Amino acid sequence: MKDEIEKIKVESTEELKKIQDLKELETFKVKYLGKKGSLTTILRGMKDLSAEERPVIGSLVNQVRDLLENLISEKEKELQRKELERRLQTENIDVTEPGKRVKLGSIHPITQIINEVEDIFLGMGYEIADGPEVEKTIYNFDKLNTPADHPARDVQDTFYITDDIVLRSQTSPVQARVMENQKPPIKIICPGAVYRSDAVDSTHSPVFHQLEGLVVDKNISMADLKGTLEIFAKKCLGENTKIRFRPHHFPFTEPSAEADVSCFVCGGKGCRVCKGEGWIELLGCGMVHPNVLRNCNIDPDVYSGFAFGFGIERIAMAKFGIDDMRLLYENDARFLKQF
Repeated sequence: MKDEIEKIKVESTEELKKIQDLKELETFKVKYLGKKGSLTTILRGMKDLSAEERPVIGSLVNQVRDLLENLISEKEKELQRKELERRLQTENIDVTEPGKRVKLGSIHPITQIINEVEDIFLGMGYEIADGPEVEKTIYNFDKLNTPADHPARDVQDTFYITDDIVLRSQTSPVQARVMENQKPPIKIICPGAVYRSDAVDSTHSPVFHQLEGLVVDKNISMADLKGTLEIFAKKCLGENTKIRFRPHHFPFTEPSAEADVSCFVCGGKGCRVCKGEGWIELLGCGMVHPNVLRNCNIDPDVYSGFAFGFGIERIAMAKFGIDDMRLLYENDARFLKQF
C-alpha cells in the first residue's frame, strides 16, 4: 500500500503540471480527493490493515493529501491570474465609443386617463376606493336595486362564477361596500376593470375600465351633480367644454340622466369625432336611489347623494381621437408610442 501511495503522489503531481484551465483542475481534484478519489479509496481500505500498519498508512495518505491541497491551491491562483490576463486582453472596452440608447416606454393611454381623472377628483376632495373584481351578486346587483329578474343579471350580459359570484359588471359594488361600512359624508371615486359578456368590436370589449363617483351627505341635489361634472369636463376636455343632461333610466339612481359634452374638437359645430351632432355621450349619472341608500343602512330621509360612472376607454378614444377600442389592447408599440 505504501508503493501505491507513492505512485499516486508521483502521478498526481506530474498530472497537475499539465492542467491548463480551472475546469480541468476541478476534475483533477475530484479524481484524487473526492469521495470516490484515489486517496479516499485507500483510506476506506485501511480497515483491512493491522493495528500497527494503520497509523503509518494514515500518516502517508495525509501527507500526500496535504501536498495535493497546497499544490491545487497554488495552481488555482495561477490559472485565475492567467484567466484575468486573458480577459483583460480580449475584453477591452472602448470608453470613447458612443453608448447604446435605451428606449424608454410610455404610460399606456388608459392609465394616463385614469391618472388624470383621479388627479381632478382628488383636487375636489374625493377619495379613491377599491374593491374585488370577483364580486358577490348581492353587492353587484341586489344592494344596487337590481332585482333577480332584471335583464342585466342574465347570463348573456354577466360572467357568472357561481350563482352567487360574478365578475363585477361595474365598479358600483365598491360604492355599496363603502356605504355599508362608512357613515356619511361619503365622497369617493372607484376606478377599475369591469367585465361584461360583450362581443369584441370597435366600441365593445368583454373587459374594460370604468370610473364611478359617489357623494352621499345631507342636502345633496342634482345641481351638485351637474356642477361637479361641469368642473370635471372642463378640466379633462378643455375649458370651453359644455355639458347637457338627457333623461335616462338606471335602477340605482332616480332621477337618472345621460350626460353629453360638447365636442372638444369642433366646439359643437359637428365633425367626424362627434358624428356631426356637436355632442359626445360621456357618462351616466343621477341621484342615488332611496332603495340603494336603504339597502346600505343609510336613512334616505336624512341623506341624499349622487352617483356617476363612465368608461375610461370612451374618454381615451374621445380625447385622443381613437376610432377603434381594440387598438388600446393590441400592445402595438407603433400605436402606443404616439401617446
